[in-house]
Amino acid sequence: MATIAANLQETQTRLASACTRAGRPVQSVTLLVVSKTFSATAVREAYNAGARRFGENYVQEGLEKIEALADLRQDVEWHLIGPLQSNKTRVVAEAFDWVHSVDRLKTAQRLSEQRPAALPPLNVCLQINISGEDTKSGAAPGEALALARAIAALPRLRLRGLMAVPEPAADFEAQRLPHRALAELQRQLIAQGLTLDTLSIGMSADLEAAVAEGATMVRIGSAIFGQRPTPAA
Repeated sequence: MATIAANLQETQTRLASACTRAGRPVQSVTLLVVSKTFSATAVREAYNAGARRFGENYVQEGLEKIEALADLRQDVEWHLIGPLQSNKTRVVAEAFDWVHSVDRLKTAQRLSEQRPAALPPLNVCLQINISGEDTKSGAAPGEALALARAIAALPRLRLRGLMAVPEPAADFEAQRLPHRALAELQRQLIAQGLTLDTLSIGMSADLEAAVAEGATMVRIGSAIFGQRPTPAA
């Protein structure tokens, strides 16, 4: 069975190859290691293999790992990439470095108010429902400009860019379409005067398509840690 270290190396090689094919510098895309449902021990193993940025979908699980790995805190970035309920904003504002899943102004306002002054501004991405799925979180593309402007004006936050979780697609060309749409939306926002440097899109199954369309941060979990544990019945 491949180790986490071997899988991480293979993923980094895959990412580098995708960048080369897209004519992009390898350093232009950041690897975010998605550790949801995997143990703090597994995260430490990935850290020992060189990973420094970890993404969590569930607030409580993320907080438990941040506490369990407190000795690594100065050297690690913790990203919340899953849905954020209003009643969880305080602990997230206090503990995480990034939140990718902001899709309402109320959530952003609470994060801004609750981010401790002693910490750097909280990096946030505006989540867009780029595929228009009823079951997906995210703001509609048509709401993005007004929402981004309002979030960018808040103190204690730094709006970094856009995030999306596109609908799965069967082949490379089909995968590229939502990634291209998100990248185009970000270009439109930048043209309107917003300062954005992050396009958080692409996962284990569609990494290459995301890189081809301009992703600057890809969120990879199963390719590194293996298949996620099946929840107990």
